[in-house]
Amino acid sequence: MRHFEQELEKLKSKLLEMSALVESAIYRSVQGVVEKNEELAQQVLRNESRVNQLEIEIDDAAISLLALQAPLAADLRLVTATIKINNDLERMGDLSVSIAQSALALIKEPVIRPLIDIPHIAGLAQGMVRKALDAFVNRDPELARSVLASDDAVDNMRTASYHELISFMATNPQQIPQALYLLSVIRNLERIADHATNIAEDVLFLVKGIDVRHHNEERSAVPQR
Repeated sequence: MRHFEQELEKLKSKLLEMSALVESAIYRSVQGVVEKNEELAQQVLRNESRVNQLEIEIDDAAISLLALQAPLAADLRLVTATIKINNDLERMGDLSVSIAQSALALIKEPVIRPLIDIPHIAGLAQGMVRKALDAFVNRDPELARSVLASDDAVDNMRTASYHELISFMATNPQQIPQALYLLSVIRNLERIADHATNIAEDVLFLVKGIDVRHHNEERSAVPQR
């Protein structure tokens, strides 16, 4: 049993390392867009290989625990949740790379007005990621539920920004390329928020044993501690 606990701690440690790298990638990619900062965007691209390597290491370690230790009950839920969270983190890393690539494409282009919404959307998405990961570390179902509640706000801001950018392109056709890159950034931020929601759902399953996926009406009914 002690060997299992040691391996489980190593698994959690790797997941926390990956979490830190992905959070940093999200922040740097967004700042690369907002500040036209090439170095921050390049840092995201340079760190991508480490995120990908950690994904493989975490999956291998988790599968080994499942195969060799046959964990039960809460330990089984923890290992399976780790596999799912690992996948969501890797996808967030990929989305950060896409944002960083947009940042590099926009560096030499003039700033257009709708950019002002991106820091707000990014702030909401980054807050969801941080809360989801904190909820996992602290096994806090209430914090996880707060992430689910934030998802609609990101979706609403995404929709408003889309309409604003489409209207902007109609009246400023010479700046359509920049607007398209910004549309891509906003879409990627929304997808990052979706992955944070996935993690929050996994936390609720880990802590409470309740599956709230695809059932919005059940999210508010998750029992309190």
